[in-house]
Amino acid sequence: KFLGSSTWNPVQEEYGALPFIYGTFMSSLIALIIAVPLGVGTAIYLTDLAPLWLRQPLSSVIEMLAAVPSVIWGLWGIFVLVPWLRENAFPLLQKTLGFLPLFQGPIYGIGMLTAGIIVAIMILPIITSVSREVLRSVPNLQREAAYGLGATRWEVTRIAVLSYARRGLMGAAVLGLGRALGETMAVTMVIGNRPEIAKSLLAPGYTMASVIANEFSEATGNVYLSALVEVGLALFIVTIIVNILAQLLVWTVTRGTPARSNAG
Repeated sequence: KFLGSSTWNPVQEEYGALPFIYGTFMSSLIALIIAVPLGVGTAIYLTDLAPLWLRQPLSSVIEMLAAVPSVIWGLWGIFVLVPWLRENAFPLLQKTLGFLPLFQGPIYGIGMLTAGIIVAIMILPIITSVSREVLRSVPNLQREAAYGLGATRWEVTRIAVLSYARRGLMGAAVLGLGRALGETMAVTMVIGNRPEIAKSLLAPGYTMASVIANEFSEATGNVYLSALVEVGLALFIVTIIVNILAQLLVWTVTRGTPARSNAG
């Protein structure tokens, strides 16, 4: 009943975690839809297409994004991203795709889609880094064989490299999902923190990590505290399973050896 109920009313001591589970998975899914194509595309460019003089500086810039604290991303989201989305991006999105329930309703600026965008920016470095190492682990014989058959540079990347590294790239995406599931401060600052399940991505929502951060200090009753602890336990179990799955997927490509050992 706790995991399947959508009622969250501490006054009446009614607790249901479904809105938080929905918000966690929906914001993470939005982040993956945005970050995975960008991260994998960047990794492909850095590994096989970019000039040698550009690879290291661009890699360093991307890795520096991972060093920015979560609360800084949240502040940037509140003061820069949210006003821009509210005044420009969301009205345009609603004008073009407003016939879909996902983009209907009032525009607040904060909401599920905004949280997904912030999380996508935060998980982009890890997806790019892992994807790059996986691509560098592909033996050069794969590339040389494709070139020998007359393939172009892009055909070599698409046929010889991506087909070999498919499972590892999937593992990079799942690692990004593991990071997205547990993201707290930045999401708390831009998602709106409303415990309800809304059809529209423009509406406010809530996540498991956000409800713990927001309400743990206010949990005076034993039942209230127990409900928050159970939410944390559910989040912990999901995150552990996702990260184990990601490590297994990456290992199937690298075979447990350092990715650089096969790189040319």
